Amino acid sequence: MSRAKKGLTIVVSGPPGSGKTTLARMLADRLGLRYVSIGQLFRDIARERGVSVAELNRLAEQDPSIDLELDRRAREEAARGNVVIDGHITAWIARDLADICIGVIASLETRVARIAQREGRPLEEVRRETLVREEVERRRFKKLYGIDINDLSVFDIIISSEVFNPNEILEIVMQALRIIAQKRGIEIKA
Repeated sequence: MSRAKKGLTIVVSGPPGSGKTTLARMLADRLGLRYVSIGQLFRDIARERGVSVAELNRLAEQDPSIDLELDRRAREEAARGNVVIDGHITAWIARDLADICIGVIASLETRVARIAQREGRPLEEVRRETLVREEVERRRFKKLYGIDINDLSVFDIIISSEVFNPNEILEIVMQALRIIAQKRGIEIKA
């Protein structure tokens, strides 16, 4: 399926609490594209199984079928096109299907504060859980895919969500998208 036929596929990746979901939703809205959240799908699976996200991460370390199902769905959505997909490692998983990959970064402290506020949980509890979750995921992704999630070379654009507010990030990314689209012959309607 050619990129011209399937429509634009943008992938936004970054660690939990980085701001990737906020940016992905804003981009989808601005560009009139579908929005798909791999993180929400993972949380849905955890809820369906009656386990926490941290526990599902531990289960996924032993059972690759969990990640492989998420990957299959992510790639399916990317191939359909006309979509902005956000997911922690979707840039690595669907790079060959994405027109543009965006990385969103923020410090651990900022990310933990955002998660704690979003989930209404104590900061220290979220910090401990986030550190464990990220280490479990780092090992799992290395083992299953051979990827180093600290290698940011997969991204076309990397932006810090600590320096700019969401609207500023959207405008900066839109400008970068226009430049990349022009260089790659991709049509962006915005």
